[in-house]
Amino acid sequence: MMLLNPEGLVFIGRRIGGPEHADQAYVWQMPQGGIDSGEDHWDAARRELYEETNIRSVEKIAEVKGWLTYDIPRTVAGRAWKGRYRGQRQKWFAIRFTGKDSEINVSSPAGHKPEFIDWRWEPMENLPDLVVPFKRPVYERVVEEFARLAGRSRR
Repeated sequence: MMLLNPEGLVFIGRRIGGPEHADQAYVWQMPQGGIDSGEDHWDAARRELYEETNIRSVEKIAEVKGWLTYDIPRTVAGRAWKGRYRGQRQKWFAIRFTGKDSEINVSSPAGHKPEFIDWRWEPMENLPDLVVPFKRPVYERVVEEFARLAGRSRR
């Protein structure tokens, strides 16, 4: 999900690690996660956001129609996730953060194992250059879809 603050900046987290992060150049990403069987897509997005960031103060402002996909490179897929996944199919939401930054806790979020070691607010147009290259086309599409939201949000 793309979480936007009132200034129109986007939350990105610095990943703790993982086999897809071969270097320190591309360790940032927006929150994401799985959808449990039978779970509503929006409910899953809110749950995953809470589990990764401790954030609950949000409202949905937009949604990408359809699903976006990416393939995991073979060099990563064999080492990652016990070789069970070849890519991901994702449903993307733009979400307005209505709380205060003090609500954000990536070091011990909601009793969940931390996925991020740091976070910051970033201009939307910078996002594709901060993620691992195989996710870049999805991030470019998400930025294109939500570009109109990059200006200052109204509360």
